[in-house]
Amino acid sequence: MNKLNGFLYGLLSSASFGLIPMFTIPAMQQGMQFESILLYRFAFATLALGVILLIDGQSFRINRRDIPSLLLLAFFYLISAVFLFWGYKFMASGIATTLHFMYPVLTTLIMMLFFREKKSIWRFMAIALAVAGVFFLSQGDDSGSITFTGIFIVLLSALGYALYLVTVSQLKVGQMKGLRLTFYVFLFGTLLLFIGIGTTGHIQPIPNLHTAGNLVMLAIIPTVISNLALVRAVKCIGSTLTSVLGAMEPVTAVCVGIFMFGEPFTNSVGLGIILIITAVTVIILKR
Repeated sequence: MNKLNGFLYGLLSSASFGLIPMFTIPAMQQGMQFESILLYRFAFATLALGVILLIDGQSFRINRRDIPSLLLLAFFYLISAVFLFWGYKFMASGIATTLHFMYPVLTTLIMMLFFREKKSIWRFMAIALAVAGVFFLSQGDDSGSITFTGIFIVLLSALGYALYLVTVSQLKVGQMKGLRLTFYVFLFGTLLLFIGIGTTGHIQPIPNLHTAGNLVMLAIIPTVISNLALVRAVKCIGSTLTSVLGAMEPVTAVCVGIFMFGEPFTNSVGLGIILIITAVTVIILKR
């Protein structure tokens, strides 16, 4: 039963994260810029996580020496989110989410290049599969809407998340309890976004109640629920199987894109998605 629960938590975590486009794109269609959408997402998620910490009776206390590390983590997580949302302007949301799912491959590359992690033929094969997957995705949807610029932007999103994961694993702050760590990552992310938007533009007001609902759901379902389910899944079935179940993330996003927003789906896009998911699965299982 514990393994079954872990399996379900893993599916819930990845599938809920794949729902990001469901709540983001309608807000963009209402004229909201992705920077303001992200600010509301981070702020609402911080409030929700703070309430959960209080209910759970956990301490908010952190060491002052942890603040620079938490700011760095927040910066990498924020970079990942910014480039993913920006990528929605250049390509179908399902394709963007699949490219973002390259982060385990990039994490492996970083660990091999800079931290002398063991090299293997399996890892090089996985990287080759991932590159082939990006190539097929770049062939696009027959309309020419997928550009090199768009692919580069979304790959920066994957790189940002890869750097976030590497930093968590390498710094002492990574030993902090998961819920408290996530709370401070989103808190500092909110502050960084607020400062960034304040110096370059202005924070857009939420245009209507429907958009407000989407922003709250964006903060709760693919952010808070996804993170909490991830922690539960890892406890029940371990990080490897949980990571494999992460393949539901791009699958969910592709389905949302097709059925909700009428995004095109071609043989080239399908093959690209399969190759990237296969590459990530090989990376995880052949650690």
